[in-house]
Amino acid sequence: MKRLLTIELQKLWKNRSSKVLIIAYFVLLSFIALIASIKFEFGTFKLHIAEQGIFNFPFIWHFNTYIAALLKLFLAIVIVSMMANEYSYGTLKQNLIDGLSKKEFIKSKFLTVILFALGSTVFVFIMSLILGYSFSSYDEIGIVFSDLEYLLAYFVKLTAFFSFCLFLGILVKRSAFALGFLFVWNIFEAIVIGLFRWKFDVPEGTYEKIGMFLPLESMSNLIKEPITRLSVIKSAGEMIGGEKFVKDYDVHFHSVLIVVVWTVIFVFLSYKILQKRDL
Repeated sequence: MKRLLTIELQKLWKNRSSKVLIIAYFVLLSFIALIASIKFEFGTFKLHIAEQGIFNFPFIWHFNTYIAALLKLFLAIVIVSMMANEYSYGTLKQNLIDGLSKKEFIKSKFLTVILFALGSTVFVFIMSLILGYSFSSYDEIGIVFSDLEYLLAYFVKLTAFFSFCLFLGILVKRSAFALGFLFVWNIFEAIVIGLFRWKFDVPEGTYEKIGMFLPLESMSNLIKEPITRLSVIKSAGEMIGGEKFVKDYDVHFHSVLIVVVWTVIFVFLSYKILQKRDL
């Protein structure tokens, strides 16, 4: 396992574009801290973002994992480029000639996916602790380390998304086309959900149940947007709408399970494609 991971990391680190994207990704993640400095002033109205409770424990776990997940495209580019380079530079064929089996090759790629997801999760965990202890109104251990399921959901979400990118990279062979396919698939899922929501005569909420089984939508459902959890936003919404705002923000086991199943499917299909393809 260590040998396979070492091979992949050497390939990535020797590739200048991949190295720049990886560094840029973690630098951008750290920019979440800059949200604390954002202030709005409209005449007598003043709003300091950090004072609205976004960095309070345990809300910070939800907020930071949601924001950090928006930046996952940077590592997605690295994943699809990683596979495209294998075909372009002939390193895939050379690895197989040198004795690496196709199963070991897929395993090495998946280990890289796991490493990226784990590294990002640990980074967000440390950053959230620093921001939380700097701005949170609560510092009791029981409160600080509650709601850590959002970190688990974040790790599972990134692993599944990167596995999907790995599958596309193997299927399409070209990074630009793979990313294009990813974009088109995202639109396709939106169209499917939209059709069930507005075109077909289905009971209320059925389209959401259908959407939760689609790959990208199931990943999105793991960590729902956290902004409406803020008391100031919730109060404003209730004043405008005239009724109490209710939404389920929890991380559910069945949602995690669906995404894990998709991860297994992507890795399995990647192996099957590579197994049957004439290199």
